[in-house]
Amino acid sequence: MVYNHITELIGNTPLLRLDPAVHGLAEVELYAKLESHNPFGSVKDRVAWTMIRDDLDRIATQGRSFIEASSGNTAKALRVLGAVHGIGLRAVTNRIRVAEVRALLQLLGTEVKELPGLSECPDPHAADDVSAVIEQTIGQAPAHWYHPSQYTNERNIEAHHDGTGAEIAADLAEAGSTELDYLIGGLGTTGSTRGTATALRAHHPRLRTIGVVSDRHDFIPGIRSEREMWDVGLFRPDFYHDIVTVDSASAIEATLDLVNGYGVLAGPTSGAGYVAALRTLAAAPRPPGRPLVAVLIVCDRLEPYLSYFEKRRPDLFGKPANPAAPDPADTAAAPALTPEALAELERTGRPTVVDTRGAMAYRVGHVPGSLNIRDDQLDDMFTQGMPFPRSRPVVFVCPVGETSLRFAAQARHAGYDAYSLSGGILAWRDAGFALERG
Repeated sequence: MVYNHITELIGNTPLLRLDPAVHGLAEVELYAKLESHNPFGSVKDRVAWTMIRDDLDRIATQGRSFIEASSGNTAKALRVLGAVHGIGLRAVTNRIRVAEVRALLQLLGTEVKELPGLSECPDPHAADDVSAVIEQTIGQAPAHWYHPSQYTNERNIEAHHDGTGAEIAADLAEAGSTELDYLIGGLGTTGSTRGTATALRAHHPRLRTIGVVSDRHDFIPGIRSEREMWDVGLFRPDFYHDIVTVDSASAIEATLDLVNGYGVLAGPTSGAGYVAALRTLAAAPRPPGRPLVAVLIVCDRLEPYLSYFEKRRPDLFGKPANPAAPDPADTAAAPALTPEALAELERTGRPTVVDTRGAMAYRVGHVPGSLNIRDDQLDDMFTQGMPFPRSRPVVFVCPVGETSLRFAAQARHAGYDAYSLSGGILAWRDAGFALERG
C-alpha cells in the first residue's frame, strides 16, 4: 500500500496474540498491542500528532516553536513532525538518564534543556521544576512558543480513545473475541491507559484497567514511580482497578522474555507491563465457559535503552555483574541522623557529607562542607567502589530523606559507617541550620 505522508502511518498498529505455551497462564488469551510499530517507534506518536495537527499551519506561519516537558518519545515525535513543517522544539526535562535518548534528540536538532537540580527525589518546594521553567519561558515570549502539554492536554486521552482503544475493540471483534477482561499499561502521562480503557469500556463494561509504575526508589524508563504519579495532571487514581509496582530487575528480565519468547523487541516499560500482566492474570478468577482475555500495551522498542540495560545488567554484555544491592528491608533499616545529630557529628566526628541532588539545587543551598555527587553518579560509583575514606562516617543527603536511605544502606553493605539525613535538606533548613551557597 502506498502512503502520501508519514502521518498516515500513525496508528492502526498490530494486535499480537501471545503464545500461551510461552506465558504459561492457563485459560488466558493475552494480546500485545504493538504501539512500537508506529513510524517513530512509540505510543507517543499518536499523542504528539493529535496534540498539534489542528494547529500546525498556524504555528508554522507564526514562526513559533514547540516547548514540551519530555525526555524521550514525545519529544522525538514532536521534533520529527515539527521538522517537516520547519518548527523547532525545546524539550525541558529533569534529567535525561538514558544516553541513546539524549543522543537521538540532539541528532534530530532538538534544543534540550535539562534541569540537573532535580534528582530522583525532588524537592516539593523547589521553584525550578519543569513546569515552572516552561511557564516562565512562555511568559517571557508568549508569541514564540507553543506548548502541547502532554501531562495536562485532554487530546492525549482523545488520541487513544479514538485510536488505540477503537482499534483493539475492532481487532478483537474480528478475531471472534466477544469479551475483554483486562487492559494493562504503564503509567507515564496516563493518557494511553485512560483513553484506551474508556473506549474499550463502551464495548466491554466489565473491563478492569491495571496501571504499572516502578518502585518509589527505582527507575524504569518511560513510566513514573509510585511517588511521582501525583505530579501528573491527567492522573486519576480511582480510574484504575489496581496499580502494580514493578522493580527494574523484574522489568529487565521480562523484557528479555518478550524478545526470546515472542520476538517482540519491546522496551523496559513493556517489560514491566508484562510482569504486571502475568502477576495479575495468574491470580484472577476465570470466567465460566471461556478464557480470560487481556491486552498489554507495548509502548516502544528495545534499541534506545541498551545503555540502561548495560548499566543495570553488565553481565548481559560480557562484563562483570554488579554487586548485589541491599534488599528493601535493609534500606528501611538504614540508620538516619536528625539534623541536630548531624550538626553534633560534624562538630566531633568529621563526617563525609554527600549531597545527592543535582548541581543547581546544591548551589542554591547545602549542608556546609558537603560534597555534591548526583544520585545517578553515585550509582555508578557503587559498582566500581566508593572513593570515601572508611575511617570517617559517611552521611548521605537528599531533599526529603528517601533516596539517601538507599545510599546509606548500600554504603553499609559495603562496610562503611553510613547514615542518611532524616528529612533531608528540608529538615536541615527547617531546623534552623545554616545553608552554604555556591
